Amino acid sequence: MHKNHLRPMAAGAVALALAASLSACGGSSAASDEKVVTVYSADGLKGENGDGWYDKVFKDFEKKTGIKVEYVEGGSGEMVQRAVREKTNTQADVLVTLPPFIQQADSKGLLQAYEPAGSDQVESADKASDAKWTSVVNNYFGFIHNTKELKTPPATWEELLDGKYKEKIQYSTPGVAGDGTAVLIKAMHDFGGKGPAMAYLKKLQANNVGPSASTGKLAPKVDKGELLAANGDVQMNYAQSKDMPNLGIWFPAKAGSKPTTFALPYAAGLVTKAPHSANGKKLLDFMLAEQAQKDVSAVGGGFPARKDIEATDSNALALTKLMDGVEVFEPDWSDVAANLDSYVDAWKSATGS
Repeated sequence: MHKNHLRPMAAGAVALALAASLSACGGSSAASDEKVVTVYSADGLKGENGDGWYDKVFKDFEKKTGIKVEYVEGGSGEMVQRAVREKTNTQADVLVTLPPFIQQADSKGLLQAYEPAGSDQVESADKASDAKWTSVVNNYFGFIHNTKELKTPPATWEELLDGKYKEKIQYSTPGVAGDGTAVLIKAMHDFGGKGPAMAYLKKLQANNVGPSASTGKLAPKVDKGELLAANGDVQMNYAQSKDMPNLGIWFPAKAGSKPTTFALPYAAGLVTKAPHSANGKKLLDFMLAEQAQKDVSAVGGGFPARKDIEATDSNALALTKLMDGVEVFEPDWSDVAANLDSYVDAWKSATGS
């Protein structure tokens, strides 16, 4: 097992309602005095039915501080792009994305240094050395299958090329969704480089339904049998499986090799020129506090980011068992962040997307 624990993801969409008030106040003292904090986040941590990790953390945070959380959700890349567009009129206080998008956000000047209380207990690999971001929930990349139609998931990537999967496979869009980008990272690792990975994904395109900006929206399709297999991540899909009985998590292998995965944490940072910077700091502290970290597995179905929090609830035990026999590799995130555009372009060229 990797030294990382798992982290949760949840799905759900909430509209941003305070654009007018923030644009009016800008970064003034009036804005900073408001009892509000705005979070831009990748999907996965908010529950479909108000029962996700974010739901509990935000509710507890508002109860303790009186600060209301305004929540905006989308794919990791989508959230970074939105924050870039708003640099002259910053709306977000806290940004939460999967790697490599948190590194990309930093490279675009979107994040300011802040060390949340408790971040000293986060592994060095799971936080920026200059305190620009830190993981708040740990997690792993994975795939899902319909357990009713496929009692045993396909063991290998190669099996997904079979004709029975035609228009029954879908994965989220690389470069837009964090889990979609993870498909490229895992394929390049498993097949031994960009060329062989793209050659495989070109073949897979014959069975692929097409792009999806959101990974979270794929699980209901798999549960209903509209799809037989899709990509996802362990935390989000495990949380979704509580309400979707036909959802199973699996990790494809290259033929003749072991199944693999890699850590894909939710990483959070304080946004540069945040309108409510003090409130953003309080929320980051709260996310890494002991109770919130204990809730990561118990409520969110993921693993805590803090190494001093040992999760022993039934979810944590089930997730640990799920990872048995799966080889965990560590991507070179600096390489991925630096070359992401070229990898996505190679994917577009190979698949005609």
